Amino acid sequence: MRGGTGTTETGRNEGRGGVAVPGRLPMVLVGLAAGLLSGLFGVGGGVLLVPALVAVLGLDHRRAAATSLVAILPTSVVGALTYGLRGQVSLVAAVILLAGTLVGAQVGAWLLHRLPARVLPWTFASFVVLVLVSQQVVPPVRHADLTLDPVRVVALVVVGLAAGVLSGLVGVGGGVVVVPGLEAVVGLGDLLARGTSLAVMVPTAVSGAVAHLRRGHADLATAVVTGLASSAASPVGALLAAHVPPGPTSWMFSAFLVVVAVLVLRRSPGRSTASR
Repeated sequence: MRGGTGTTETGRNEGRGGVAVPGRLPMVLVGLAAGLLSGLFGVGGGVLLVPALVAVLGLDHRRAAATSLVAILPTSVVGALTYGLRGQVSLVAAVILLAGTLVGAQVGAWLLHRLPARVLPWTFASFVVLVLVSQQVVPPVRHADLTLDPVRVVALVVVGLAAGVLSGLVGVGGGVVVVPGLEAVVGLGDLLARGTSLAVMVPTAVSGAVAHLRRGHADLATAVVTGLASSAASPVGALLAAHVPPGPTSWMFSAFLVVVAVLVLRRSPGRSTASR
């Protein structure tokens, strides 16, 4: 090791003061995987990025969450544009959903300090079961546009509220709620649901990214590399989604939700206590 820098056995570069800095290849691979899933399913990718940044890149959870949100910003913008250029984004639905998510996030934050900690991850697990059942009862379709009427406006608000509440309770991005909600409750086609979901994430990601960057919570270098890689892969996922029938995509999304539920349950307070 010369001049205070070198390479550790784990493949990370050691910066000044002996602090391990992840190499760029792991950042790129993590970003590519997150971007592909984001474009394919219409989710932010943070649910994959946060555990990957912790496990692969060695960031602590709080810094990983902040870094993930910064990286998600360009990913959601590129993904929404990719869907939007193909006419698969409903801006009206996105605005209504956004209003619901903003209110729901406040409700979720309020409930977070009033519900027992052990209940929170199981709340999300119950939601996953509900989604799995709903996709069997109401199979997703490819071509179904939004026709606004009072019932659908209320449905959009309810989906937005649910997304915000779950996001505030268990820290999972609203996309995993918005996409199945738009398909099963509002009746949108699968591609329109994913594109609209990504559009909803853009203003939320802007607000969160600016806040974290101003406070210095995020690892900017990691966010830039991961975000660029994720942004490059997001259109690939979106284009891939257009060529996969709704049925197989629905099963893949269900499997993705199960993985997310497992990750949430593994982070649950009860499990952490038992493992000590």
